[in-house]
Amino acid sequence: MNKVNWYLIDSKNKILGRLITKVVYLLMGKNKCNYLPHVDNGNFVILINIKSIIVTGNKRKDKIYYRHSGYVGNLKKISFEEMMIKSPKYIITHCVKGMLPKNKLSKVFIKRLKMYDFSDHLHISQKPILINI
Repeated sequence: MNKVNWYLIDSKNKILGRLITKVVYLLMGKNKCNYLPHVDNGNFVILINIKSIIVTGNKRKDKIYYRHSGYVGNLKKISFEEMMIKSPKYIITHCVKGMLPKNKLSKVFIKRLKMYDFSDHLHISQKPILINI
């Protein structure tokens, strides 16, 4: 049986894409020697300070998130800057889902990602391993 580890990552002043690639790597368990793509060997990842994530270039103003209700003329647009204020958790989950494999295990992996806006988190009893990225 595999031991499931808990990892704590401080995302303060980290670049979004580079941070998420490391998070997905840990969620899928690719850091373990017995990694298999069809077996759930993943870990838990705790992200703190997600409100202070940065992006490079003009993505803060130019990047747009779209959603559509299915009715004609109901395309909603929201910029990255507005989404950071409204829901920074959506930005992270959207990035992580895009990098995870498109199979049944992706739902399991996304449930193991815990995100917090500030440095306080509820998983102190799991004794997470602090990772500097």
